[in-house]
Amino acid sequence: MSAFKQRAIFDDVVGELSAALFSSFRRKDQRHKAETYLHGLLTTVGRKTIRNIAAQVGGPADTEQSLHHFISSSPWDWRPVRAALTDYLEQMSSPQAWVVRAMQIPKGGEYSVGVDRIFAPHLGEMFRGQQAFGVWLASEELSAPVNWRMLLPDQWVSDPERRGRAGVPDGTRPETPDECAVAAVLDTAQYGSPSRRPVVIDLRRGNPHTAMPRLTASGVPVLARISSSCRVTVADRALPGFGAGALPARRILEAVKGLRRPVSWADPAAHGATRTSLVAAIPVSFPSPEGVRPRPLLLLGEWLDPSRPPVQLWLTDLTQMPMAALLRLTKLTHRVDRDFAHVGTTTGLLDYAGRSFQGWHRHITLASAAHAAHVLTAENYVMGRAA
Repeated sequence: MSAFKQRAIFDDVVGELSAALFSSFRRKDQRHKAETYLHGLLTTVGRKTIRNIAAQVGGPADTEQSLHHFISSSPWDWRPVRAALTDYLEQMSSPQAWVVRAMQIPKGGEYSVGVDRIFAPHLGEMFRGQQAFGVWLASEELSAPVNWRMLLPDQWVSDPERRGRAGVPDGTRPETPDECAVAAVLDTAQYGSPSRRPVVIDLRRGNPHTAMPRLTASGVPVLARISSSCRVTVADRALPGFGAGALPARRILEAVKGLRRPVSWADPAAHGATRTSLVAAIPVSFPSPEGVRPRPLLLLGEWLDPSRPPVQLWLTDLTQMPMAALLRLTKLTHRVDRDFAHVGTTTGLLDYAGRSFQGWHRHITLASAAHAAHVLTAENYVMGRAA
């Protein structure tokens, strides 16, 4: 395909996306600024700060001040834009799941909203900065974030002066990371989209016993990664451990290794190369009070080396889904990690330089739109539009 044709398709996607997302703006000047900011996120080289975006898009001398006001102070609501982005991606792609991903944003100062000393599980160490949880629409071909929730430590919600300076809404309460991740999903479920995809979420450092029921109560199917020590009850009387009460998930899986079966899956991190894992799925439930009927669940284990313990353990209420399909859903986390590293970091997800709660949400909403525009014009999608 010629560069001219590819550019034309890119412009078409950005134009369609802008029309779909910014219809909620009441004023023409707001729509224009949103489109300008989106183009700046897609074309600015380096960090996508307001200053750099203003320099890239050019225009009047007060462009930087105008964009700063639009992001930090203008009273537009980012939620309708995110809902429209969700609907647009549902129509333009074929998402298989909502994947929840934590995002760490290093910050050196102390006045940016949410900054604290935070543990980063993937680094295995503490860092200073912000942490947010994104809900991504994901398939094996692409992924894009559609909603975000910032983790706000206690000092950012209990200190009236600090909360007021950052514009944190009244009534906001501190959350644990897993509470923040679950709330991000519940917020997304309120968008009104008729398609509630399975949510793939990491609850290894949280409490699946309380988090999963909150999600299922909202009608969202759940596939949750759990720690090896998470305790569940074997629900099949033909399996080892039945009647023994709540047992660690790893112990249950080690007792049923003879049920493992090979499952092939495409690895997005290796350009779709085929991998094979050994997988077992057995019926379990959470411990429940006497007389209360437990909710059926499946415990899914994955082995890469048959002689070693399982590398991943998952719980799901998708009890009728084949275990091969369940395993492939878990691999969508690889797709999200890849797209975050190769696209999200270049379209501004980490780059908001302001200090306010509202400003961060508006910037990251438009950065998510820029991410969507980028992945929708990737080669496989571009070729489909050109056909």
